[in-house]
Amino acid sequence: MGPAFLLTSFVIVATPGTGALFTVAAGISRGARASILAAFACTLGTVPHLVAAVTGLAAVLHASGIAFAAIKWAGVGYLLYMAWATWRDTGALAVDSRPGAASARRVLVSGITINLLNPKLTIFFFAFLPQFVPAGSPHTTIHMLVLSGVFMLMTFVVFAAYGVFAASVRDALLSNAKRLDRIRKAFAATFVLLSGRLAVESR
Repeated sequence: MGPAFLLTSFVIVATPGTGALFTVAAGISRGARASILAAFACTLGTVPHLVAAVTGLAAVLHASGIAFAAIKWAGVGYLLYMAWATWRDTGALAVDSRPGAASARRVLVSGITINLLNPKLTIFFFAFLPQFVPAGSPHTTIHMLVLSGVFMLMTFVVFAAYGVFAASVRDALLSNAKRLDRIRKAFAATFVLLSGRLAVESR
């Protein structure tokens, strides 16, 4: 593991996607604690993809058009549901002034599901991680696990930073109903765009 891996990982993690968008939404609607929980949930959602990459299951997913399509369209459907719920003020940007156990569970489940239903993550890790494993290493699996752990830690830290920043401007955003409504609709539209991008992805 060297500077090339750390820099590449940072660029990938810092580029806004569904996980970052959800974490920011959690920060605005529920506060800093919820945004950190959302970052943790999104990070957990990458675990199955990392395991698949390490064990070689990604090759199966890449080879099976039916498996890839099934997961992909489930992900598209979930993103469209998030868009619909957000537009109706019951989703990612539904303001929760008294977050409790139920709210925390909702954030956790949504964050995990968003990343879990993205088959491109499995194939991405399958192609990405091996590039940074020393050629001829007798401990390939260990190297892959270490790299995966570093990538997951970076994902959590960057997403949490996004979310905490969003939470820091929460009061200013929530004080203006029209502004909040515009933000909510912008988030809903972004979820639709992300679902469209996922829909046209191929193996």
